Amino acid sequence: DVGRFAGASMKKDHRGAQLVRKCCCPPFKHTAQDLADLFEYCAQDVRAMRAISKGMRQLSAQELEDYFVNERINDRGVKIDRPLAMAAQDYALQELEAIESEVKEITEGEITSVRSPRMREWVWGRVGPEARKLMTVYKNDEKKQSIDKTVRAALLILAEENPDEVPAYVADVIQCADDLWASSVAKFERMANLADDEDHRVRGAFVFAGGSATGRASSYGLQVHNFTRKTAKDPQAARHAIVRKHQIVPAFGKRVTDVLRGMLRPAIIPEPGRQFVVADWSSIEGRVNPWLSGQGDEKLQAFAKGLDAYIVNASATFSRSYDDILAGYEAEDAESVAQRQIGKVQELACGFGGGIGAFAAMGRIYGVSLPEHESKRMVNAWRRANPWAVSFWHDLERAYTRAMRYEKTEFTAGRITYMFDGEHLWYMLPSGRILCYPYAKIDSEGVSYAKASWKPAADAKEWPRARLWPGLACENVTQASAHDILRYALRELDNVVLHIHDEIVVETSDAQATTERMRQVMTTPPTWADGLPLAIGIKTMERYGK
Repeated sequence: DVGRFAGASMKKDHRGAQLVRKCCCPPFKHTAQDLADLFEYCAQDVRAMRAISKGMRQLSAQELEDYFVNERINDRGVKIDRPLAMAAQDYALQELEAIESEVKEITEGEITSVRSPRMREWVWGRVGPEARKLMTVYKNDEKKQSIDKTVRAALLILAEENPDEVPAYVADVIQCADDLWASSVAKFERMANLADDEDHRVRGAFVFAGGSATGRASSYGLQVHNFTRKTAKDPQAARHAIVRKHQIVPAFGKRVTDVLRGMLRPAIIPEPGRQFVVADWSSIEGRVNPWLSGQGDEKLQAFAKGLDAYIVNASATFSRSYDDILAGYEAEDAESVAQRQIGKVQELACGFGGGIGAFAAMGRIYGVSLPEHESKRMVNAWRRANPWAVSFWHDLERAYTRAMRYEKTEFTAGRITYMFDGEHLWYMLPSGRILCYPYAKIDSEGVSYAKASWKPAADAKEWPRARLWPGLACENVTQASAHDILRYALRELDNVVLHIHDEIVVETSDAQATTERMRQVMTTPPTWADGLPLAIGIKTMERYGK
């Protein structure tokens, strides 16, 4: 795919599969010319790979060190509770039959499988205009209907708020789809298959720099980055019941799928005599963003004082003192709890240029539903209380746009520097790490670049391009810099078995000493991040959880 996009010298010979079948699979029916063609096919593969390799910049010494840190974690692996993973699959088969039967009954036989494309059409024909808006998405500027997991979550929340928009029986079908399409069953099967027969450890789970725009790690095989945050209240009791094939519903959840989801994380375990120490940074992106801007001192001081960022937002929005809201929140006063929740949605939705739509979408996830004019007021209140953010977005846009217009000249916004080399738009982080928007162009609508993570159709004529806008630029530099903090910590810590964006898991026989070491490393910024206040939450676990 890279070769198709980047030029003739990199093109792969697509006759390979046919030639392999003729020359390498019995019964052999190849000719001398077929063998010659196969040899040339192999040679062209090497030429294409060599050309692509030469077109890429070399890793820096620090990046190469970080690559090997990641590979040592991959080689160490993490232990899986294989009996649990095997037993969980038996319940999945029972649930599949029950779900399909329920869908068939609710739809009166119209839909026999929620995997059918007809299910989307069935839902579309039975919901209201607001629900249809949620189901409408744009892909490559083309309007389409969707029933993906994000849409399903939004529809289920809307069903609780307004049954006229999503009737209860339709919500039941959507819930069935969510249960069936949930990846927990596949993850248990994958766990069992990937686990080494001798020590039940899964290795090679992390792809170094798998995220193209940020260089963040991604997951392969075990895919721990996609694990649900939900964890069973009593994992040991649930594990006991699952392995012994006991009835697990309703004792451990309303549905089998709910129980299995809650056992995904606890299926990862330390070796006997060891424990997990699990630490994650508190509001890491909320801290890195104002620090990168060079203007967010007031926000950073609030973090340095250990204040609750969500209550800080609520205080500015509702003109109540911080202490007043905090006291009410701790006393479980309904108004204070609701205001802090709004402050949380503000923090998560607005930091990267999000507006009313982002606030509403994030609000659905966290149970905050406000009229459009109230959502607008919440967004504006956050921006007034965080003027550094609006200024930073504009500074970033100004810097990368000027870089595109003045080739091979550096332009800085806050602690970020952009430079366009005539073909690619590069940006440098405070750590010195460099990232790229490939094959960038500027036109009347702004800056665009080639999408990196995309699988084109065989007949695709053009490679899709993404539009760089201030919010995306801010999100990229913030997540990339937060990942640099993670990389720094991984270099300093021993016996790491998992790392998920803002979280590190260490397997240890001395939990107390490990806790002290992790607290020291993870709350001390590297030299390039001077002035960035860091804080962590840390727990000792017998099984992985949240």
